[in-house]
Amino acid sequence: MRDNKSKKKQQPEKREAATPHHIVSYIDNLKADIAAFFDLNAEHAFRPFDVHDHFGIHDKKVRLLINEILHELEQDGRLIYNKNGTYHAAPQKVKQTGLTGRVERVNKGFAFVVVEGREDDIYVDLELLNGAWDGDIVQVQPLSRSIRPKSRSDSGRNRTEGRVTDIIDRSNVEIVGIIEINPRFAVVQPDSKRLYDPIFIEPEEVGEANHGDKVIVKVTEWPTRRSQAEGQIVSVLGKAGNNDVEMHAILAEFGLPYHFPAEVEAEAQKIPGKIAKKDIAKRRDIRDVLTFTIDPVDAKDFDDALSVRYLDEDVVEVGVHIADVSHYVLPGTELEKEAFRRATSVYLVDRTVPMLPEKLSNNLCSLRPNEDRLAFSAIFEITSKGKLLKEWFGRTVIHSDRRFSYEEAQAVLDSGEGDFPKELDTLNKLAKVFRKERFKKGAINFETPEVRFRLDADGRPLGIYTKERHDSNKLIEEFMLLANKRVAEYVYSLSKGEDKNTMVYRIHEAPDTDRLQTFANFIAKLGLKLEVEEEGKIAKSMNALLAQVEGKPEQNLIESLAVRTMAKARYSTDDIGHFGLAFRRYSHFTSPIRRYPDVMAHRLLQHYLDGGKNVDSEPYEFASKHSSERERLAAEAERASIKYKQVEFMSMMDPDQEFDGIITGVTDFGIFVEITETASEGLIRMTDLGDDYYELEKDNYRIIGQHTRKIYAFGDGVKVKVKETNLARRSMDLYLAGTKPGRRSEFSRPDFNKDGDRRSRDRKPKEPRGSGRVKRGGTSGDSSPKPKRQRR
Repeated sequence: MRDNKSKKKQQPEKREAATPHHIVSYIDNLKADIAAFFDLNAEHAFRPFDVHDHFGIHDKKVRLLINEILHELEQDGRLIYNKNGTYHAAPQKVKQTGLTGRVERVNKGFAFVVVEGREDDIYVDLELLNGAWDGDIVQVQPLSRSIRPKSRSDSGRNRTEGRVTDIIDRSNVEIVGIIEINPRFAVVQPDSKRLYDPIFIEPEEVGEANHGDKVIVKVTEWPTRRSQAEGQIVSVLGKAGNNDVEMHAILAEFGLPYHFPAEVEAEAQKIPGKIAKKDIAKRRDIRDVLTFTIDPVDAKDFDDALSVRYLDEDVVEVGVHIADVSHYVLPGTELEKEAFRRATSVYLVDRTVPMLPEKLSNNLCSLRPNEDRLAFSAIFEITSKGKLLKEWFGRTVIHSDRRFSYEEAQAVLDSGEGDFPKELDTLNKLAKVFRKERFKKGAINFETPEVRFRLDADGRPLGIYTKERHDSNKLIEEFMLLANKRVAEYVYSLSKGEDKNTMVYRIHEAPDTDRLQTFANFIAKLGLKLEVEEEGKIAKSMNALLAQVEGKPEQNLIESLAVRTMAKARYSTDDIGHFGLAFRRYSHFTSPIRRYPDVMAHRLLQHYLDGGKNVDSEPYEFASKHSSERERLAAEAERASIKYKQVEFMSMMDPDQEFDGIITGVTDFGIFVEITETASEGLIRMTDLGDDYYELEKDNYRIIGQHTRKIYAFGDGVKVKVKETNLARRSMDLYLAGTKPGRRSEFSRPDFNKDGDRRSRDRKPKEPRGSGRVKRGGTSGDSSPKPKRQRR
């Protein structure tokens, strides 16, 4: 029998006798936890019963022990006893010590605090979050012991646990959500999946918002354990579901600006549209050299171009020309300040939100065909075997002769006909040499498919497709990599002595061995192998793995997990190399229109070309961290826009249509499935697997039916139908084809209370404390007063 509670007597579990040291440690830790509880809630007073309830203590002896501890803390001066029988923290609080990190609220019941430089994240239970929300920068105190019961599927059971002791910085002061207006109150339900608490709005604060509108609300009062958050509406975006409204909402959700301030636009408009002769005179003039751009067909800004000139039969001069943004965006200007604030362009499914105003991004700094443009160039002399003979870096003036789309350039490569077939063929052969050499030295071949949409005039998705990569894409990629690598090496080579020149690098650490081993153990269950014992073999083994799954249904899944196993690339002045590319030094030099670190790299390179001395690294390191964070937010916004359009597209499907899918995740509440045709992920809830009661085998990444022994495992192929789509949450519920969703089963697990009795279905469940739900006052009818929000 799985449930042993029905037995009249159970044999006592054999335990090792607790030593006095163990008992003392337990009491000391409990005393410290209780003191910390009062310190964290210093503005409130608590009865001993409240303390029992908070720590989930039901045993009478332990309750008496806690009462004694409360008395001791009072005698120690840590607590003050009140006449009404409550305690509160003494004014002279003990200073909390701990770690600083960012909250990642991945679940309704708990969060992780990510501490920079620490390998493992700190698990924080909901009750110990101290009101922190996702994205907040907090101080967290690791606990000496776990104070929560462990369950078989507990996500945090092997993690360091902690409590939030202080909130240093709130990241979500303004929140995007949908407003729900009632006769006497309103609430805003946040769009973000990681924000679980509604925000109460006073009736007089609703303003021009209508029920169902997408709004931006400013939090004016943060929630406590007994009261919900309050706020006021600062902007009404429009009706939820409208494409423009939703895209603007996504930008607002991640704190990304859309419009440029008037002073920034005004400053951009004052820049002359023609290149001055004095500026040309200071530069290397290569307008007579064949030059062209290769970009996506829908690109509006062209920040890189290639030039080709044959020097002899075996040597070709290839120039990598980059828009000279630093010529126009000068330190101390409004353009500079805004470029720093944004740090990156943002690419949503239907629009680009540029880092620079349009006059720069789409005009003066765009290397458009048949126009003279100022550039910062890296010019190389290369043999047909890919050997680098000579290099030059500096400012130039160029003239692009042709604008290719990737498809047009590929057509020339395939047919040998069209514009500049010889030059394109030469570049393609060199790119293949560079690529082969890169992989030989340990680069990893990550080519995660990019999801793209066909949209109508109103932004509604007509179709989903995966962006294809051709030789023309890889050609451009290899020459950009060459320029980025050589710029970093060149700046380093100009260093004198042990004082190495400050430079902004794009760095990528080697993967954590434990994460790699976990990934290797997982794919081993799918019949795949990854070598993790020797660092020198990881890249070769990873490439072999990726090649093995190419073209298979599980390709996207394996590639996505492999990428997550790796460390995240970031910007830094620390010269530690790039593991994924197998480069000893690597910078970002080739996209200053859309990346602020590239602007910094241009400035530093020119400074050293002019003979300048080494500069202080601190401001550049600060700007690098800021740029990395903005890049993260931009990537999350892009993923959110993709997810929204995927869910929107799936909501338009015939409800009876079946889709092939692959299981991408297993949890104790359901299984995640990615629909192969549209790369859209949805959830099949446990309640919709009605043929059995399923339990999670976390270590084996599968769920098993307790009666049928049916197994659903990570990587399995399944056929599914769409049950429900939720555009507001950008989520989708699925169910297995051939079944009925939500059907109750004779195998549903019975619900027992602690005494082993089946609960009455007629009993109304008690609403949990701190749920954030607004309770109506009065009895019934329209005469009931406005709901009251309980406070402590």
